[in-house]
Amino acid sequence: MSRFQNKKALVLGGTSGIGLAVSRKLADAGAEVIAVSRRGAIEGDAAGIQVDSCDVLDRKGLAELFDRHGPLDYLVCAATGGARARGPFLDMDLDAFQGSFAKLWGYTNAVHAGVPHLKADGAVVLVSGSPARRCRPGMLAISTVGNAVEGFARALAPEIAPKRINVVSPGIIDTPMFPVSGKEREETLSNMTGSHLIPRAGQPEEVAEGILFVLGNEFVTGTTVDVDGGALLS
Repeated sequence: MSRFQNKKALVLGGTSGIGLAVSRKLADAGAEVIAVSRRGAIEGDAAGIQVDSCDVLDRKGLAELFDRHGPLDYLVCAATGGARARGPFLDMDLDAFQGSFAKLWGYTNAVHAGVPHLKADGAVVLVSGSPARRCRPGMLAISTVGNAVEGFARALAPEIAPKRINVVSPGIIDTPMFPVSGKEREETLSNMTGSHLIPRAGQPEEVAEGILFVLGNEFVTGTTVDVDGGALLS
């Protein structure tokens, strides 16, 4: 992890879930970390992490954010952007379907504003999800947005080289995005992952390890790394 010593990283969506796990791992590895979310408050221990607030849909706010904190070595985009529609497409409220793309708009806003503040050997990581390439019933909107995120990164990689951009695609991860608790939570996650090659939900820290891999490996760009417990093969 010495490769992260004295590096500076900004993590959007960095105060909870996968983003928080990334923030903590980078800070533990010696990086200077700014964790950003709309509410600007971190869940639990924030040792070594600076916290700031910004909405990824606010372009002016993002410009000011990067002016404050640049130059950067790393930019990680783990913000969801907002609610995502579920259910059969033909029964779906199209406004809700369109609203699901707030994640993509947030990512494109962040990359557009942030890449000019990256050092020449800097790197960006976006987060998609396994439905992008294996869409189960009711996940069409989430799948479509994930496809767009992965296609965006592949298309952009040649434009920004030698700066790098990659995507990490999680499967079902045990994060605060699942609102239920206790036994109901255990049963929900078990039902969702029972057919996977690794039949359990992943942990945010496991996805964070994949993100740190593509941040630190200078021979990887324009690709998607799956951290999904074999969901694509089940």
